[in-house]
Amino acid sequence: MADWLFDASELPERMPVAAEALPAGKPRLRVPCRHQVEFQSASLDQLLPAYDSARVVWAAVERLDLSPWLSEIRAVEGHVGRNAADPRVWVALWVFATLQGEGSAREIARLCERHTAYRWLCGGVTVNHHTLSDFRSQGGDKWDQLLTQLVASLMVEGLVTLHRVAQDGMRVRASAGRSSFRRRETLERCYAEAQEQVETLKRLAEENPDELDRRKQAARERAARERMQRIEAALQHCGELQSQREQRAKITCEPAKEARASSTDPEARIMKFANGGYGPGFNMQLMTDTDSGLIVGVEVTNSGSDSEQLPPMLDQVEQRYEKTPDEALVDGGFATKEAITDAAENHACTVYAPLKDVEKQVAKGVDPQAAKKGDSSAVAAWRQRMSTDAAKQIYKLRAQTAEWVNAQCRNHGLWLLPVRGQPQCRCVALLYAITHNLMQAVNLRAKVAMMVT
Repeated sequence: MADWLFDASELPERMPVAAEALPAGKPRLRVPCRHQVEFQSASLDQLLPAYDSARVVWAAVERLDLSPWLSEIRAVEGHVGRNAADPRVWVALWVFATLQGEGSAREIARLCERHTAYRWLCGGVTVNHHTLSDFRSQGGDKWDQLLTQLVASLMVEGLVTLHRVAQDGMRVRASAGRSSFRRRETLERCYAEAQEQVETLKRLAEENPDELDRRKQAARERAARERMQRIEAALQHCGELQSQREQRAKITCEPAKEARASSTDPEARIMKFANGGYGPGFNMQLMTDTDSGLIVGVEVTNSGSDSEQLPPMLDQVEQRYEKTPDEALVDGGFATKEAITDAAENHACTVYAPLKDVEKQVAKGVDPQAAKKGDSSAVAAWRQRMSTDAAKQIYKLRAQTAEWVNAQCRNHGLWLLPVRGQPQCRCVALLYAITHNLMQAVNLRAKVAMMVT
């Protein structure tokens, strides 16, 4: 059978084209045209990929009980008023933004106009950055209840036991500069200037009511009034710090340094960070269940030390879930005699923490396991317990949980707090904990489903 359908002699010979035979002139190109109007018949649901993380967030938020927010809505059936936005939209937006490492309400509002995932979460609901910001910073008790509800529901499912927990502190930079910390004399002068500015703005508004429109005038007065309130709060905190330093000086017999407070964020304190530097910040305390990896307790303090943070966190966990952990894993900064004694006597909780100055004690010929003068029975038992191999193996779980949770928060952008004030910073910490727990709950339920099938 011939290899060709036609006789090869009948085929025309292919003549090579010389370079000089190419037509001269400007090349014809297909260039992008971005002003051409196109009609696309696609919904938001069709534009978002099937396995996008925004869908996972919405599915997780839909399972939550948001009745504390719903109870505050005045627009109800049978009465006049504009329909309120579904609080699930705001919760989902903040959870998704936290996963993406975004903490600015203004930027989230912009993304809701141009980013497909944010637009899908909104579903046509208009977003205003003021509403977003207020929803986060003014919902302290509601965020707190949401964290309790989420962990409690997982406890009912058997995914959280609270048998063993790990606690660690994480210092986060405050929204204040070091130059904003001033002594009392300077703060009093700033307060007088702020008070004079408020009075001047009121007088100008009365004398020249047509100089500025009502909204600009109200904004200026509000900014001046808030500055005066911050400086007043700074004066109060400065006095409290000075009294604390004077009491400490009586014990140490050292002169007390003059206290300073920030005029930007009065509750922030200068503390040492992991990089060795000092700056204004807050100490974020997270308690994590070692079995599930869920955050069960959250607190934000302005103390640069962790020495007094274990008992309050155990109290919080007991108040939230009516159950106290059986064991608590903490680092050496938490392991004070008072904390270990309080955990054992008031919470029936066994503390696992490393012994201090073991090498120095051995070099001096002192047994680190032996009870010391002033040790309570709980502290003496702690010394004996931490010398065993079993306790050392249990303590290794602390880094796998507490340090891992801290790293997750850092990966999601928790380096600088975007709000001011300790209550508002606690709302941010609760939001990070809820976001972490929602995603971890999805993973835990998926593992259970795989085991069942």
